[in-house]
Amino acid sequence: MISNQILQNTIDGLKGITRTDLCVIDVEGKVLAATLSDAEQFIESAQVFAQSPADSQVVNGCQFFKVFDDHQLEYILLANGENEDVYMIGKIATFQIQNLLVAYKERFDKDNFIKNLLLDNLLLVDIYNRAKKLHIETEVRRVVFIVETNREKDGNDLEKIRSLFGGKSKDFVTAVDEKNIIVVKELGEHESYDDLNKTAEVIINLFRGDADSNVHIAYGTVVNELKDVSRSYKEARMALDVGKIFFEEKNVIAYSQLGIGRLIYQLPIPLCKMFIKEIFDGKSPDEFDEEMLTTINKFFENSLNVSETSRQLYIHRNTLVYRLDKLQKSTGLDLRVFEDAITFKIALMVVKYMRYMESLDY
Repeated sequence: MISNQILQNTIDGLKGITRTDLCVIDVEGKVLAATLSDAEQFIESAQVFAQSPADSQVVNGCQFFKVFDDHQLEYILLANGENEDVYMIGKIATFQIQNLLVAYKERFDKDNFIKNLLLDNLLLVDIYNRAKKLHIETEVRRVVFIVETNREKDGNDLEKIRSLFGGKSKDFVTAVDEKNIIVVKELGEHESYDDLNKTAEVIINLFRGDADSNVHIAYGTVVNELKDVSRSYKEARMALDVGKIFFEEKNVIAYSQLGIGRLIYQLPIPLCKMFIKEIFDGKSPDEFDEEMLTTINKFFENSLNVSETSRQLYIHRNTLVYRLDKLQKSTGLDLRVFEDAITFKIALMVVKYMRYMESLDY
């Protein structure tokens, strides 16, 4: 169904060209769009006209026209005036609105198809049959972006992103839940992952002026066949979640950049708890004080380099060694030893993952 705003924009544009007032009334007698202030006075006449067999009629100095959607009466269009010119303008407006109905129905059909494709609700044979009917190519490079605005999904956000990709009919913008907007983007032969990052930044820029918007974007890997689009979507969903856990500072995250976080995210919580208990004997590595955690993180950032870490922390080398010795006594792990450092780093990530999953349960 066409939105009232689209109908209003359409007749406003036509009035601007023709200087003729227009009004659109639905079959239930509700004024959906109008360029005249007293449109309600024509409701009764429009309802009577809707019951008549005529497709157009002059009533009370106005031209009335029926707008059909696949032989079903959808709207009554009113053009203010009785002469031939007004009749022609009314016919043009009727034609324009009927074309909009066809276009929006086609988009709705494609939107439904893409949603079912993303959610794996289609058999393989149905994918190819429906894609053929909807004139969607099956063997081109595509990738799925997920845009989370941290607001309840509204038409403005969806239309804002659609406007960005609106000129490209081969791209699809839709939503399968209340939180995220999904872009299925067709790629050129030479478009790379660097280009995908640039596209994500362009989307983010759409929301930079919104004070209450905190946009996160994730995208999957590039697929070459339509049937694999759902895989790219699942990867993008995982990237969005993993990014929130391990890459909080990033607004854009790619599935291919998740590293070990992707493996940890797929671990069952009981296994994670068992791992932490075995390594730390029931303690948790995130229970250290702020000073120790800062030291540990800076030590990892500098690839276990004692001299560089002490310099960046503005402490004496011996102070850093003392802290590392203290950590070794409490955990049994010496971060100056590569294997112990890896174990500790993974443990920190596992605890972070566990805390995130626990927060989702509340």
